Amino acid sequence: MLTLDLTNAPRWHDLAPGVRVQLRPLTTALMVATRSDPAVEAMPQDASDEERAVAFGKALARRAVLAWEGIGDTDGNPIDPSPEAIDALLDIWPIFEAFQLTYVSKGLLLEQEKNASALSPNGPSAGVSDTAKPVRKTARTARRG
Repeated sequence: MLTLDLTNAPRWHDLAPGVRVQLRPLTTALMVATRSDPAVEAMPQDASDEERAVAFGKALARRAVLAWEGIGDTDGNPIDPSPEAIDALLDIWPIFEAFQLTYVSKGLLLEQEKNASALSPNGPSAGVSDTAKPVRKTARTARRG
């Protein structure tokens, strides 16, 4: 069953020990806006899938991050999210991976679920029986095996 969150409230996501970000819900509008981001559209035709994923991830994060905790400047002073700071945060590989796994992949999992469905108990596959039959051993097949 698909559960709809009608509140559409931002949520906190832990990206590393002591580092968490508050993110907007991953909505269709957010994904469409990210696809139209100038950094995403400026990707060269021959860019690799990995380069495209990084550009898209950063563009999405710039739109989605509302607040964060546990992130500071080189002197250890807390800083607020900014486009430059968000990009710098996602340049840290474990943070990028955590962002992809805890935020982006949840939307993609729903996409995958609709592509793999079981047989319907009351649809066109209802009442279908197996057509393959097990091989019965006879005196002739027993001698061969």
